[in-house]
Order: sequence, then C-alpha cells, then structure tokens
Amino acid sequence: MKRHFVKGVMFAAVAFAGAQPVMAQNKPVVPIFKVDSNFPTLPEHMLLGGVGGATADSHGNVWAFHRPHTLEEGNATENGWGPAPPVVEFSPTGKYLQGWGGISKDGQYQWFNRGGLHAAFAECPSCTSERRLNGDGRPGSGEHGIAIDAQDNVWLTGNGDGDGQVLKFTKDGKFLLQIGKGGVEVDSNNTTHLSRPAGITVYDKTNEVFVADGYGNRRVIVFDAKTGAYKRHWGAYGNKPDDKASKGRQATGMGPAQFNTPHGIEVSRDGIVYVTDRANNRLQAFTLEGKFIKEGFIKRVSKGTGTAFGVGLSADPEQRFLYIADGSNERIAILDRQSLQEIGHIGGPGRKAGEFFHLHSLDVDPQGNIITGESQGYRVQKFVFKGLSK
Repeated sequence: MKRHFVKGVMFAAVAFAGAQPVMAQNKPVVPIFKVDSNFPTLPEHMLLGGVGGATADSHGNVWAFHRPHTLEEGNATENGWGPAPPVVEFSPTGKYLQGWGGISKDGQYQWFNRGGLHAAFAECPSCTSERRLNGDGRPGSGEHGIAIDAQDNVWLTGNGDGDGQVLKFTKDGKFLLQIGKGGVEVDSNNTTHLSRPAGITVYDKTNEVFVADGYGNRRVIVFDAKTGAYKRHWGAYGNKPDDKASKGRQATGMGPAQFNTPHGIEVSRDGIVYVTDRANNRLQAFTLEGKFIKEGFIKRVSKGTGTAFGVGLSADPEQRFLYIADGSNERIAILDRQSLQEIGHIGGPGRKAGEFFHLHSLDVDPQGNIITGESQGYRVQKFVFKGLSK
C-alpha cells in the first residue's frame, strides 16, 4: 500500500488523443497528450491523501489540495509514513517545493471541517454528521477547491460538514482573507456566507473570485478578490436559486431549472464563465454578470455521482477546447468550446498512469498540459500536450 500512494504513477506512459472543431478528412483535429509517469515526486515517507483540487499557476508550478485525514483513517501512516501538508506545491517537472496549511493556531481563520475538529461547527445545530462526507455518501470531505491568482495568492474552499468559508493565503501560506464562516445553514440566496463550496477561480481582469457554491448551496457566487465584498450570484440558466427545487436527475429533454451540484468553475480569456453541474451531467456557460449563454451535456445517461466535476480551458489563444473531469466514467471529456459538443476523451478507469480512480479535478498549465487530481486514487497526474493530430 505504501508503494501505491507514493509511486502509483510510476508506470509506462500512455498517449491519448483529444480534439478541436477543425475538420480534416471528416475527422476532428485533436490535441495529443502523453502522461508523465514520473510526475510528481514526494519526499521520502510523505503521502498524498484524497486530492480535492489540483491546479497550476502562471509559472507552470502544480498545486494540490489534499485531505490528510483520509490517510489516517485508512491506516496508511505507519512506520514513519505520514501525510503531506494539505497544500502542496510542485515544480513543472514534479519536484516537491513546499507544503503548508491546516487549522489556525492563533484563530486567524477557520480551517475546513473534517468532522468536528474545531469548535466553530458547534454553532450549527443542523450540522450533525459524525463523519466527513464528500457529497455522495462517502467519507473523505474537507479540503476541496484550489486556485492561484495572478499575484500567486492561493484560494481554498472546503466541503466539510458546515463549511461556509473561502480562504486566501500568500503562496507561502500567510493568511490574507476569509470570506464567510463555518457553521451556517444552507441558503443559496445568502450574500454573506457559502455552504460547502466546491470549485473556485479568480478572473484577474475584474479582480473577482468566482465560486461554484455547490455541495450545500446551488449557485455561482462572486466576490471582490481584494476585499471579499459580495458582488452577485445566480443559479442554473441565470435563474434565482431555489433550495426547495427537486434534485431529481433527468437523462432526456430539457435540463433541470436549478443546479444540482455546481462543482467546477473557470472563466475564459474572453470573459465567459463555465460551470460544471456535476450530478446533472452538464456544463453551462454564462456572461460575467450571470446571463445564461448555452449548455452542453457530458454522457448524460450515465449514472454514478456525475460526469461533470472539474473544467479547464486549453492554452491556445482562442481556447478552442474545454476539458471536463468525468468522475463517473473515469476520463477527461474534450469539448469544442463553440458548440459544447464532445469531440474526444482521455483515459479510462484504472490505477495505472493515464487511468483514473474517481477523477475529481483538473486544470491546464500555461503550456497546455492538463493537471488532474483523484479524490480516491490519492494522486496528481500530468498529461503533457504534444501537439495536434493530423
């Protein structure tokens, strides 16, 4: 088991094809990727737990936000082996650079709930879960989303029981800002707090932070990235969020009028907000102000916990491709950004390099490489962009 956690990616590399909306001999031209089977490298006796979020900064460094308690619960920390700090930074080649994070020793901020580890959640009578649930009935929530802004600040979310906060730190772990607080009720129209937020991204042109506030609440919410001041929020199709609406899933016809689990979020260079609605198996696109533009479905008839976890944009100037973490089918779906139609995919279920076990998050670095995190595979992988197919 120890070898699995540290060297689980040390297998033969596999190449996969993606796509773009340019047709050549009736076939789409697709981006080609090859998994880096040597990425990343952790210090001796250090392990990653369930990876909630994985991202890349403007320098190509890779960041993982993982759940150390998942290792402790699995008895993986014996004989000198132990979890890495919750926030881990790797170089573009996968070298371990630093790690930090965890419960504040001086009370500056509220860390994310792992099942009652700090007193803030006593304020929430409805937060009665004795275990940490990740939104689909499995243990292992807490640390979840991560984003790095243009100033190299690190933004974090948590989906533990009662979590209602977003945290901002410097790249070396100095606390800067908390938005919201833990121990609050679900309320998708509350402008002060969140409820078990999932994905997060910062749009530098407007200096705004966009949050997929989706395990408790059912919305996108936007704050000023400097002050934390509330700006706006919206639900599916730009509707006002309704927490009483059914979460029943539909495999055909019109999509549900409300989000089920808004989970991943990204903003394109041209100012379009892309939101993955995990359990509704769909992606929706909005203006920066929340006006609905269009939607696309990802293997809509699939069961499981959803096919639309994380979302990333290709690194070419036009950002022609969207990459979707499909955690139910254990693959990356590749969409044409103009049509939102699937035109290729990467990977499949398994434990080898290039395969996935509960693919949960993804991002794209400045060179167009895809970074992925697995919440039950306990690892980060890097898929190196090799060019376009002919």
